[in-house]
Amino acid sequence: MSKRELHLGAILSGVGTTQNAWLDPDLPGDASVSIDWYIENARLAEAAKFDLVFIVDSPFITPDTAPHFLNRLEPLTLLSAVAVSTSRIGLAGTLTTSFWEPYNVARQFASLDLISKGRAAWNVVTTGLEGAARNYGREEHFDHALRYARAKEFVAVVQGLWDSYEDDAFPRDKAAGVFLDKTKQHVLNHKGEFFTVAGPLNIQRSPQGQPVIFQAGDSDAGRDLGAHIAEGTYTIAENFEDARAYYQDLKQRAAALGRNPDHIVVLPGLIPVLADTDEEARAIEEQENGKLDFTKALVQLGRPFNYHDFTQYDPDAAFPDVGHITLNSYKGHAEKIVRAARAENLTLRETAWRFATRRNPFVGTAETVANEIEHWFTNGACDGFNFRVTRPGDFARFIREVVPILQERGLFRTEYAHDTLRGHLGLPFPENRYAQPIHAIAAE
Repeated sequence: MSKRELHLGAILSGVGTTQNAWLDPDLPGDASVSIDWYIENARLAEAAKFDLVFIVDSPFITPDTAPHFLNRLEPLTLLSAVAVSTSRIGLAGTLTTSFWEPYNVARQFASLDLISKGRAAWNVVTTGLEGAARNYGREEHFDHALRYARAKEFVAVVQGLWDSYEDDAFPRDKAAGVFLDKTKQHVLNHKGEFFTVAGPLNIQRSPQGQPVIFQAGDSDAGRDLGAHIAEGTYTIAENFEDARAYYQDLKQRAAALGRNPDHIVVLPGLIPVLADTDEEARAIEEQENGKLDFTKALVQLGRPFNYHDFTQYDPDAAFPDVGHITLNSYKGHAEKIVRAARAENLTLRETAWRFATRRNPFVGTAETVANEIEHWFTNGACDGFNFRVTRPGDFARFIREVVPILQERGLFRTEYAHDTLRGHLGLPFPENRYAQPIHAIAAE
């Protein structure tokens, strides 16, 4: 095994985050709300020695939203069930900082971390869709810059609460009648710009110390937040050049903050198309793209713009000026669309197809796909990938044909070497902030 190890995650997205994926004849129509489907696929990923399974989430839908978003299980409830049905694979769940309170989030993820014996991760998001605000008693969403500032403090409070108990705070000495060493319980007493939280949290630390922090955000504010807090990031990259630019930018931002850039694991999304020949795989890709409906492509295009209605414009005119509505939704993705449309002088129709049918670099035989994965990994574009699991045949074939090639090349593990998600990802154990001075004295 090479010193640097490829990491693989599996995004379990049920009936799919595109409009047509649910039509796959091998996919149960209720996959997004079937705990059996999630457990089955988590076990498949675990048998293949994947690092983690990943559950995405957002708290707002419309009638035109993609099938998986319309009807799906809540991530923490789902992952608690998966935790007791697996033993080694990591469990990453999405939860927004915009509409929750730090104490609740700290307690929920600490619970999942204990239930799973140290395999939990929190995917920190700020919620891009403005309509979500009305589901949480607000007329308007937090401003983009404000919600990222709020998220940074939110995570700091949660991590502070996770340190409420030192690792050996509970002797549970029945002979002496001592359950808790009170000197090892710590009150946070946080008073900040957005939150006032006393603490302590009423749950001990797990075998990995604290849950891993994931983050996804491509805007400047999103990347800055990732550089500050993330131990893993999920990103979407159209091609190798974009992936490498993001990878280098994020790592440089982290290093500028005094962080070790190797302690942020960057995982772009992966949706490979596999076949017996490269030509057959490209034909399958073209066939799938040909099934897309233009109206649905417009809906998909509108989501990063807070489900902006693009049907109101002439599809064969220049891409409309909608820059003013990118500021408070999925800002990074929306601005990427605007930049591409302007740079390439695209019409609205061309823009919709451009982002609904992007050319996939991971198309071909198992060896072709493995070669491309290795190329990205060894040339500074990623630390691994998150495979989006919907079509059962695609995931099974990837595990059966591509993973063994990566293992034979010494890129990917053949067995788990650790029991915790931090161990899988090569991340350091976070020392309890209150115990550090004591450990330093002992070391001297």
